[in-house]
Amino acid sequence: MIDIHTHILPGVDNGAKHMEESIAIARESVRQGIDVIIAAPHHMNGKYHNFKDQTLKHVALLNKRVEEENIPVTIIPGQLTKVYGDIGKSIEQNHILELNETTGYLLLELPSSHLPQYTTKLLFDLQIQGFRPIIAHPERNQLLMENANEVYELVKNGSLMQLSTASILGKYGKKVRRFAHQLIEHNLAHFIASEAYDAHGVGLQKARQEIKKVHGNGKANQLLENARFALEGQPVISEEPIRIKKKKVLGLF
Repeated sequence: MIDIHTHILPGVDNGAKHMEESIAIARESVRQGIDVIIAAPHHMNGKYHNFKDQTLKHVALLNKRVEEENIPVTIIPGQLTKVYGDIGKSIEQNHILELNETTGYLLLELPSSHLPQYTTKLLFDLQIQGFRPIIAHPERNQLLMENANEVYELVKNGSLMQLSTASILGKYGKKVRRFAHQLIEHNLAHFIASEAYDAHGVGLQKARQEIKKVHGNGKANQLLENARFALEGQPVISEEPIRIKKKKVLGLF
């Protein structure tokens, strides 16, 4: 399996504090059947700035240590970039890091409570430039939770959605869990990832079983297989998105 969103790099954001914690995440990931981990440190979120060249150096150092420890996993470079108006300029300056450097897939983070007014245009402009935006953990955005059709519109217009395993497993509460499963049910989710900040946060295997139980094996496999397609720069599997009707609630939650 591939985990496309982790904070495994040591000492660069609020993820792994030091190399030993990074190694613990790597070991737990392998235990759960993960063989590729994308390091996606926070970038331009108001507190952390992990530019492309810096991140590549940190990934190289971590891969060297992982190899020395004989851990059968590969760390791939990525970046979790907070959406901001000048992201196009940052791309021109070679500050933004695509997943696996050249795939065209960009992992982006929205504010937790709203959508900036420029979001739709920014995502459109990125696609015109040949990029595929992946929105991280949309199920935790307050505005999207209250206005689910905003997610539908984003997906319909070409953006992809990555859900957090912690959300699927209920670690952010019932409301977030319900919304995450609604997104899966309505073809509004394309990836799942651990977003692990430490070894305890690696929940990909449990989330896979949860999705398999609720939505079927095909959907669980699809959400995981898409990670490999993205890593290779290939189109992901996506079905026609469905609008979420208000007050629709899955019986299991």
